[in-house]
Amino acid sequence: MEKSYKMLKQYGEASFVERKSRFISYAMPVTTEEKAIEFLNTIRKKHYDATHNCYAYILGENAEIQRSSDDGEPSGTAGVPILEILRKEGLTNTIVVVTRYFGGILLGAGGLIRAYAEGAKLAVSAAGIIEVKKFSFFAVQIDYSYLGKIQHEAMKKDYIILDTSYTDMVQITFLIPPESKDNLIDDINNWTNGNVLVEHIKDDMVKVDLNTGRPI
Repeated sequence: MEKSYKMLKQYGEASFVERKSRFISYAMPVTTEEKAIEFLNTIRKKHYDATHNCYAYILGENAEIQRSSDDGEPSGTAGVPILEILRKEGLTNTIVVVTRYFGGILLGAGGLIRAYAEGAKLAVSAAGIIEVKKFSFFAVQIDYSYLGKIQHEAMKKDYIILDTSYTDMVQITFLIPPESKDNLIDDINNWTNGNVLVEHIKDDMVKVDLNTGRPI
């Protein structure tokens, strides 16, 4: 994938009771439809005695794969509300399964839609959301005398120091947005009077905390 996208940080689980019906919801990051089905089947096996195991998942860089199921609930009252929560959050590579144990009281179409949407929101919240963005990795080899200045100046910029290794020279690995690579090279040269070797290592997709903008 080359575009930025949002997905779940990790597995999440939640539960609540609505008019005696028990809802248990699960959210899982997945990368393929096979993995999504595998997770769905795990929940189905775990809750083989449940009244319904409804689900929705979205996959792909452009969210091109979207599936949902009401699993016996009235049409449009379970799978679609779950799917809409995933769309609203802008998520992809994500599956949510909401299991229901019927409590004997009918919820009606509106009640079901609200309950399944609530189950999806709770599971997604429990899992957390991250962004996956493209970054450039650069290795900078410097003399020890420049280390303090570079560390100090880098903190003022959007340059992330991913790693620092120490041998006869210091090697700093920077993680930066691809559009900042020329700025990084110019800044490093300015900070060291050109006494530096800057090497582009690779471009790759990196998981990023939405609040801090830093890799996780």
